[in-house]
Amino acid sequence: MKTMLCAAAAIGALTAASAAQAQTASDWTGAYIGGVAGYGWQAENDDESIVFDTDLDGTYGDTVRTGSGTDAFAAGFCDGRTYNPTRASACGGDEGGPEFGVRAGYDWQFGNIVAGVLGEAVRTDVKDSVTAFSATPASYTMARELDGLLAARARVGYAVGNTLPYVTGGYAMGDIQHSFSTTNTANTFTDVSEDDDKAHGWQLGGGVEHKITDDVSLGLEYLYTRLDDDNYAVRASGGPAGGPFTSVNGSGTDFQRTSDEFNIHAVRFAATYRF
Repeated sequence: MKTMLCAAAAIGALTAASAAQAQTASDWTGAYIGGVAGYGWQAENDDESIVFDTDLDGTYGDTVRTGSGTDAFAAGFCDGRTYNPTRASACGGDEGGPEFGVRAGYDWQFGNIVAGVLGEAVRTDVKDSVTAFSATPASYTMARELDGLLAARARVGYAVGNTLPYVTGGYAMGDIQHSFSTTNTANTFTDVSEDDDKAHGWQLGGGVEHKITDDVSLGLEYLYTRLDDDNYAVRASGGPAGGPFTSVNGSGTDFQRTSDEFNIHAVRFAATYRF
């Protein structure tokens, strides 16, 4: 949150400074290519948990029960990876990482109004995990890692001299790697997901770009990305006869995380060359 506020303050300051210049708008029409570098992090989701399908009917929300009939996961959940398989409070937060990539686009200028489209490919490293704790005791962690983003966005801005504050938004597709880990050695755990690791969604943000020459500009940008990621599931099978995961259906119990949204914040610097 502090990073978001700092980025917003920096963008606002640059925009205000450009407005104060009250210059005639520079010419922004034309094609451009550029590079971006910055930092991305996962939006907090403290109420996320793991849900179960004990009868394998495709509907999640069943309660996994011990031999005595109590909730096997009464110990709770945490948003992150665990450092202790017995305590939900021993969890680390989700991880962010650096971002870098390339973009290309085209702008059209109508007076002070500048409208354009751009395509972008970004390499990133953002991790999002959720952990469940059973009465065994054992921990079960479902994790996803965003390795890359492709985006196609529109943007609209208001040119003041050599400075262009703008808003931007459009389509995004993420390359997500899923993983599962557990301290449970009695059961077998298998990925039963049907689709690939591509997640689709959208982006929205804003920024400011400033020309340092007629052809070269520098910028600062904030982006919010939301990806739909609801396909990853893991099946617990085997183990002792009549155990918690096979007492309802002998084939096992499926795990899935409650949140199908992978939400990412990013602050980036950009350098652009215009033709």
